[in-house]
Amino acid sequence: MTLRQTPPFRADHVGSFLRPAYLLEAREQFFVQKSITAAQLRAVEDRAITEIVKFQQDVGLQSITDGEFRRTYFHIDFLEQLGGVKTDIPVTVRRADGTEELAPPVIRVIDKVRHVKDIQRADFEYLKSQVAAGMTPKVTIPSPTMLHFRGGRAGISREAYPELDPAFYDDVARAYGDELQSLFDAGCRYVQMDDTNLAYLCDEKMREAARQRGDDPNELPHRYAQFINKVVAHKPAGMTLAMHLCRGNFKSTHAAAGNYEPVAEALLSEMNLDAFFLEYDDDRSGDFRPLRYLSKGKVVVLGLVTTKFGAMESKDALKRRIAEAAQYAPLEQLCLSPQCGFSSTVHGNNIAVEDQRNKLRLVVETAQEVWG
Repeated sequence: MTLRQTPPFRADHVGSFLRPAYLLEAREQFFVQKSITAAQLRAVEDRAITEIVKFQQDVGLQSITDGEFRRTYFHIDFLEQLGGVKTDIPVTVRRADGTEELAPPVIRVIDKVRHVKDIQRADFEYLKSQVAAGMTPKVTIPSPTMLHFRGGRAGISREAYPELDPAFYDDVARAYGDELQSLFDAGCRYVQMDDTNLAYLCDEKMREAARQRGDDPNELPHRYAQFINKVVAHKPAGMTLAMHLCRGNFKSTHAAAGNYEPVAEALLSEMNLDAFFLEYDDDRSGDFRPLRYLSKGKVVVLGLVTTKFGAMESKDALKRRIAEAAQYAPLEQLCLSPQCGFSSTVHGNNIAVEDQRNKLRLVVETAQEVWG
């Protein structure tokens, strides 16, 4: 076994990092106090991104992100820049037992979906300028399924789309394709789409919610596979396009649980993606049997190291779990990462910066010992 020269890498990561205090302060000054300009905020973001790039390179990662430091939420900041899309901010709901749960944002399609401007290009160009030679800058964007799953048919304008298939799916795919081409033209070769919806379809509560709004949770994964493949058809040759399945990652909480079995065939066999980042950091993700559907030429990045809490996993335990996964998918088609980002929203998980560093080093060192 050898280390991979193309993404995803044997030691990879999902993308987001804890925001430094001075960046949070600048965001407060811009968004709340209105006391600094957009240019001043961007200068602070640039400084923070330069530092987080060095942080990633120092711990030995090959794929480098901007930490999502210019975003408030992993998905809203991107989706609301597509023409025809309207988003609302999510809220935190406190349960009777005192624990918290994130109520997902409402995402509505109010007009024809279209790519009206380059969304990530300028951000990527700054990231690329900071990344050392031999490293691969990676861009993360929300999955296009977000535009359907959260609201279903009711969340999509009937005036704009009397029928969803094929017009809605084709328009969204074309908009995503335009964004991917924009990034490719700027030099980007590695893009990851973050998708909560397929992971939510592993959870019976979420499956029932889909039924209540008129969708068949058994049919949806296959429809989404066709949807994603429309996007892939627009992908520039030479670009790696991956998907991360997330079960919720707001301030160390999660929103869904359940074995990947209900979506595994559609995900790992039917989607023409290059790689899949799967959360496997605790029992809520189930066993590795769904990996039997992994097609040749595709890669699964095993998210075995939790970003939700600071307790460190052991190398021996990680190696045992990788060996278990290799019973269902070839070791050559597996990689290792944390289960999610450390800060999917600006708020961040309840974990220390030093724990963030230690967990990434653990991923890098374990991957080196397993794969070469």
